[in-house]
Amino acid sequence: MTDTANLDTLESDVLEQIGATTDEAGLDAVRVAAIGKKGSVSLLMRGLGKMTPKERQVMGPALNGLKTRLGDAITARKEALESAALDAALVSERVDVSLPVRPTPTGSLHPITQVMEELAVIFADMGFAVAEGTDVEDDFHNFTALNFPEGHPARDTQDTFFMKPDADGNRKVLRTHTSPVQIRTMMSEEPPIRIIAPGRVYRCDWDQTHTPMFHQVEGLVIDKETHMGHLKGTLLDFLAAFFETDKVEARFRPHHFPFTEPSAEMDVRYERVGQAVKVGSGTEWMEILGCGMVHPNVIRNCGLDPDVYQGFAFGMGVDRLAMLKYGAPDLRDFFNSDKRWLAHYGFSPLLQANMATGLS
Repeated sequence: MTDTANLDTLESDVLEQIGATTDEAGLDAVRVAAIGKKGSVSLLMRGLGKMTPKERQVMGPALNGLKTRLGDAITARKEALESAALDAALVSERVDVSLPVRPTPTGSLHPITQVMEELAVIFADMGFAVAEGTDVEDDFHNFTALNFPEGHPARDTQDTFFMKPDADGNRKVLRTHTSPVQIRTMMSEEPPIRIIAPGRVYRCDWDQTHTPMFHQVEGLVIDKETHMGHLKGTLLDFLAAFFETDKVEARFRPHHFPFTEPSAEMDVRYERVGQAVKVGSGTEWMEILGCGMVHPNVIRNCGLDPDVYQGFAFGMGVDRLAMLKYGAPDLRDFFNSDKRWLAHYGFSPLLQANMATGLS
């Protein structure tokens, strides 16, 4: 028989072990050794069945009380260890809330916006101003003033978005190019004129390289002494700056545009490097833009004398320039509003370095 004195000694030993534990793993080992299934107290309780009724009357309450006190002591020690661990973590993992928070990116500049900025900077260095116009235009400024004859395919509803007729039967259009900005500038300003006209334009197209709404930039120079040499030099300097190369090899192929005469398409020599295009090397030729000397009829339609004034004009797709420079394979992705695509191809609005000049 185990007397109560032995129980007092066992309790004292276990309580000492509980107090000496420094972590929860050690405390759990003490718990198992004392009041677990095969613990010292549990083994004593199993022996109650072999005792006499009188002995059970004494030892039963004594063992139950011992088990309860040890359990309470273990719980109290566990809470003390958890509290000490939390205090240590608060000290070691302390955060200085007086420091400014880290900046969180909230958006990015769209590649088209980036390219628009680059174009403005490059042409500004050449003395060009930026002119803008409305997206909805009338027939005169969009077609007639630009020497488009009646029946021209561009006037067909398969190519152009026409609005409903107004009270006079006239139909406005979503501009098919930014050339109306050139017309309005020539009609409102005295030469010399030197502008670029960037903006949205609209045509009935939808495939990998065409979208119903896209972006163009057109350039116009009107002066008394302007020739194709000036046009060629301007475009070569622009492409060298935009594609960041000292060498641009180009060729001009005869073409036809209603608003220029002579007209040409400009090709540049290039090679592909992954998804991107490297201009200035390689063996392939790629059409990059259309250009020419402003047609005398266009100058005349704007109230200027073509015998006194002449000039050149050019136009190119901003979206295509962005695709070529930054390696975007599908034009339609530019307008899908996919945050993953924008995060990959976008530019920081605050830490952006201007790709054209190296300025930030």
